Amino acid sequence: MEEELRIVPFECQRCWHVWEEDYVVRHQEDQHGNAAEIWLRNGLPVPPPSAAAVCPKCGCQKAKVFPDGYLTRHPELIKQAEPAAPDETPLLSPVRRPLY
Repeated sequence: MEEELRIVPFECQRCWHVWEEDYVVRHQEDQHGNAAEIWLRNGLPVPPPSAAAVCPKCGCQKAKVFPDGYLTRHPELIKQAEPAAPDETPLLSPVRRPLY
């Protein structure tokens, strides 16, 4: 029995959120010599990833499944770190206030 880690990227078709899910895939043979794959998440058997994945951001059940390694070839889809906090310095208007 062999096990491999697969990271499967998804994209929500509603809010366009991109995320990845980790799976462990077990390759084994039954008693008749037929090959089988068992997909696991957190140690529990699950169906293979499909377009019915649930978006963690909006809860939509329509997602696009990308092929293995897709996000490494398209890093622009990976969510960047949080942007820097805005500068709290108050802005001063260059226009003078009226004197009246």
